[in-house]
Amino acid sequence: MAAPNVYNTSSILGKTDILAVPLTTPTAITTCAADKLYRINSLVVANIDGVNAADITVELFRSSVAYRIASTITVPADATLVVISKDMGFYLEEGDALRLFASAALDLQAFCSYEIIDDA
Repeated sequence: MAAPNVYNTSSILGKTDILAVPLTTPTAITTCAADKLYRINSLVVANIDGVNAADITVELFRSSVAYRIASTITVPADATLVVISKDMGFYLEEGDALRLFASAALDLQAFCSYEIIDDA
């Protein structure tokens, strides 16, 4: 399927997904649906552990290949990390997934803000 024409859209819907980031197993916070285009605006990771730091890894998964956006970046205890901000956003194409995993089970929570672009 072809990616939607961003200059001839029929709708742009704002969306926010959340994920309690698992240990070592890459898990999608969002996966681009068929015939859509997702504009990733931000990804913020919060460490909810009050004592220990934890590492986050973020990857773009496309055509069975994982491309690292951020690799084992430490998020201090009780802190947040902006991994992706609006000024450095990017697009997910049909079938692409934004996946995350951590060095500690469920100590990190991720918040992803994006727009679903459709030209139907």
